[in-house]
Amino acid sequence: MSWDEAFARQYEAWAAGMTADIGFYVELARATDGPLVELAVGTGRVAIPVAQATGRRVIGIDSSPAMLAQARARAAEAGVDLDLREGDLRDLTLEQPAGLIYCPFRSLLHLPTWADRRRTFQRVAASLQPAGRFAWNAFAFDHRIACRLDGAHQEHPVPHTIRYSIGDNRIDILLDADAKSSLWWATKNEWLGLIDVAGLELEDLYGGFAGEPLADDSHEYLFIARRPPLDDPRRPSTTVVAVARSPTVAATQAATRGRADGL
Repeated sequence: MSWDEAFARQYEAWAAGMTADIGFYVELARATDGPLVELAVGTGRVAIPVAQATGRRVIGIDSSPAMLAQARARAAEAGVDLDLREGDLRDLTLEQPAGLIYCPFRSLLHLPTWADRRRTFQRVAASLQPAGRFAWNAFAFDHRIACRLDGAHQEHPVPHTIRYSIGDNRIDILLDADAKSSLWWATKNEWLGLIDVAGLELEDLYGGFAGEPLADDSHEYLFIARRPPLDDPRRPSTTVVAVARSPTVAATQAATRGRADGL
């Protein structure tokens, strides 16, 4: 997993241009009965508008203490109720099954291996109520964009350089301010395989936040999966157990942010 705490100091500027996803996740939350959970909640960029729009508490999980500190300050300023918890996505547990678990801004791409993602998907499936939804977005790798961006220094949104490691499916984002974050891209079929092994089922797959159909030239995947209803034989049999409220950070740094526009 990859997240440099020094990146947190630049994150507000880094994410300033990303607003298109907020309405998508807000509408999913509005349509949900049951607890709302955001994975890789970061500074509360999405969780705060979700809480404002629904009038409900949002549970936000992140492994970055620096990002959670920003989220607490922003939530207090906005006057919304966020239940912020420090923890590893791969060890997700909840006291009560969720109606919606979502992970915005490509944050699942910070999980480096398929095994890490499989474990996370299995924990999500076990943490959803029957017919509960799991939603996330991730970029679709485009070799033409990679050729244009690889090694090129960019000034916006903050000064940085992006480097591609094709053999490892990895992108390194190197800020001039001595901070680094890495992402590992995945194909559509890899995501569909994770849905399947976790015992979830695909509900919708879009190519844009306005609900555009996925096409050959789409640059973004937007997945909505769901836990099967009680009478469905695919329903996961794992039991949700309560999570301790004290911080339980993994030894490695956390998968918190898949936030590189234009990758």
